[in-house]
Amino acid sequence: MTDVTDLGVAAIRDGIRTKAFSAREVADAFIVKVSKAKALNAFIVETPDHAIAAAKAADDAVAAGETLKPLAGVPIGMKDLFCTKGVQTTAASHMLEGFIPQYESTVSRHLWEAGAGMLGKLNLDQFAMGSSNETSYFGNVISPWRRGGGDNAALAPGGSSGGSSTAIAARLCPAATGTDTGGSIRQPAAFTGISGIKPTYGRCSRWGVVAFASSLDQAGPMAHDVKDCAIMLEAMAGFDPKDATSLDLPVPKWEAGLNSDMRGKKIGIPKEYRVDNMPAEIDALWQQGIDWMKDAGAEIVEVSLPHTKYALPAYYIIAPAECSSNLARYDGVRYGLRDLPEGANLQEMYAATRAAGFGDEVKRRIMIGTYVLSAGFYDAYYTQAQKVRTLIARDFESAWMACDYLLTPTAPSAAFALGEKSADPLAMYLNDVFTVPSSLAGLPAMSVPGGLDKNGLPLGLQIIGKPLDEQGVLNAGLAIEQRAGFTARPEAWW
Repeated sequence: MTDVTDLGVAAIRDGIRTKAFSAREVADAFIVKVSKAKALNAFIVETPDHAIAAAKAADDAVAAGETLKPLAGVPIGMKDLFCTKGVQTTAASHMLEGFIPQYESTVSRHLWEAGAGMLGKLNLDQFAMGSSNETSYFGNVISPWRRGGGDNAALAPGGSSGGSSTAIAARLCPAATGTDTGGSIRQPAAFTGISGIKPTYGRCSRWGVVAFASSLDQAGPMAHDVKDCAIMLEAMAGFDPKDATSLDLPVPKWEAGLNSDMRGKKIGIPKEYRVDNMPAEIDALWQQGIDWMKDAGAEIVEVSLPHTKYALPAYYIIAPAECSSNLARYDGVRYGLRDLPEGANLQEMYAATRAAGFGDEVKRRIMIGTYVLSAGFYDAYYTQAQKVRTLIARDFESAWMACDYLLTPTAPSAAFALGEKSADPLAMYLNDVFTVPSSLAGLPAMSVPGGLDKNGLPLGLQIIGKPLDEQGVLNAGLAIEQRAGFTARPEAWW
């Protein structure tokens, strides 16, 4: 019999419908896998009862001959940034440890309404701030991948959605939610050999998602392949009147529209993305991706995004500025941690609570954000960064006159070892060099696995599309996926 934990969302959905196996068998198999994978530290909270209840509902519907919901009986992982009613939601921070929401985020509600079950809440970088999943209060997530050649150093699964990427790559769940502020879906997907898409800003509601940088944060799916991402995104997306930035547009039938034929399409190659000291393997993969696109019928054109070099500096002003504002709500008064030293006044309680509740990276970004928003520096930094953001968005608008999609590497390297970059925040921030520009412009962008490096570690290719053209991005991703034929998997050492 097929090991159901090897299957993706589409195969599980179809298997339940054809009675090849029951939803309960699927849920039980994944629950066992999750319970045996503690060494990866991918889950903060396990919720087997939730997955079993969804499986029972799916099996009952099958027995009654009812039309099944789109995700009936499919168990998934939920990044612990999404509020889940009655289940602890921490954003991987001591500040929210023990916080149990009395409401459901819009994205998770959509998924439960589509029939999905929850295997648990997935670990992440604290408040989604990080590129390696080393900033969680609940400990590092460990990538299931290992370098070849006897090097057993634990590797970073990427961040901030490292728990999601690890759980999918290790076959602990067929799909998971992620959030992407500057690359936090795409970079971990690339590091672990899975697919992930950040939709257009506003496609998925931010209501009930713990905020980092409100003008950038966007939820999206992570899964084994492009088709599974399309299925998940259809369930997650949709207008939400509770989110002022939500797009009031119908949700397209992305799965039904999948088509890998690129004839008549132009693929832009941004010349500014050829960065200094880029590993030869990344360059070679990029060229391979270009060849695959040609094979799919696309025309390749060079385009220029002249303000690319300013994207990271602008991002690391805008995102911390918004974070310092959003995280001001964690003050020990209303909810979350309260550290109240004996005899302390209100100001001292604020200080003690925030000192104890936030990790070093969160404090660093709050400090940067508070500085760039201060009266003497607002115009010099924040206003300038917003102007640069506008110029970056205009660069993309100009590029769309010459092409339909952009093709780039997802990350400037394969996964690095835990601890390798944690002492140098700037080296860590440079991991987002290829993903940040499309985040600043609010564009849909996807990472698909393209191959392995010399150490046997996954490398990803990124497709960036026009606003609202998730279908085109998915289609281009499918064209690469079919030609890459990526089937590599980490050995189950855990």
